[in-house]
Amino acid sequence: MRAGVIGTGKIAYMICPHLREWGIEVGAICSTPRSSAKARELAGECGLDPNTSNTLFTDQSQMLAQADVDTVYVALPNHLHYAATRQALESGKNVICEKPLTSNDREAQELSRLARQRGLYLWEAISTLYMPNYLQIRDWLPRIGQVRVVAVNYSQYSSRYDAFRSGQVLPAFDPAKSGGALMDLGIYCLHFVVGLFGEPRSCTYAANVQRGIDTSGVALLDYGDFKASVIAAKDCAAPTLNVIEGQDGYIATQTPPNVLEPVTLHLNDGTTQTYDVHPDQRWECEFRSFQADIANGADGLAHCYQMLDESLATMRLQTRLRLDAGVRFPADDQ
Repeated sequence: MRAGVIGTGKIAYMICPHLREWGIEVGAICSTPRSSAKARELAGECGLDPNTSNTLFTDQSQMLAQADVDTVYVALPNHLHYAATRQALESGKNVICEKPLTSNDREAQELSRLARQRGLYLWEAISTLYMPNYLQIRDWLPRIGQVRVVAVNYSQYSSRYDAFRSGQVLPAFDPAKSGGALMDLGIYCLHFVVGLFGEPRSCTYAANVQRGIDTSGVALLDYGDFKASVIAAKDCAAPTLNVIEGQDGYIATQTPPNVLEPVTLHLNDGTTQTYDVHPDQRWECEFRSFQADIANGADGLAHCYQMLDESLATMRLQTRLRLDAGVRFPADDQ
């Protein structure tokens, strides 16, 4: 896999310098003209010579046409994911798109159809689903019996919330840019639950909405035999405790659902077991999985689409929840 990176924000700096050790070469970087200096710096950290032709771009169309890349990594703000991903797919490139995949369900469905029609890979970069500790939770589920209650919480006081309180609207709290607590932190919680149990029968979202955006909220997911609560907050913080409670025991972790270090099984008979296997960089597992999908041909493409189906289910759920709370994005009206 040889990737072209679109975006030079914080997430690109955290991930891209490690891609080579995970089996992915960075072949080009695309930034805005205003961020060209950052692109040169990022190129150096990725082992690219910024003075080589067809390496640095300030126009996505030019990068797609001229760069020697087969895959595009979209590391842009939420509201730009759909357009950048669509253009890359239409150019015949595989795509890794940062979470959340899109602003709403409609956009996600369109991208999925396009990728499948063209036989291209489309992955959502959501670390939770690929972590060994998360896979261990899935293996433990039968041991706790019939699940009754699930509680997942990701509350983290945002460094941008003070600015929001003073009247300044930054992208993290801007409905025009698909911001909010559910889209930022809650999306990990939703993937955590949907990845284990699928879509709920019904759902509601009681959100604290300020100036059109959810700064925090509680989602209730009804699965019939059990209920799940999802809390996401950017306007307050608290210690994390995520729990899956069954009739024969429970599984718990005291770290957010994008970290999951460690996880513990507690059974009613007194048995306790702790598991903690994680890489130094929590994104490593997902990117190694993307590379493995490419290497595994038809089987890899099938796995990619299996994970894409999970992303589609989560996009359907987040769209229902947002609209239930009255949080609308421009993409919802198109």
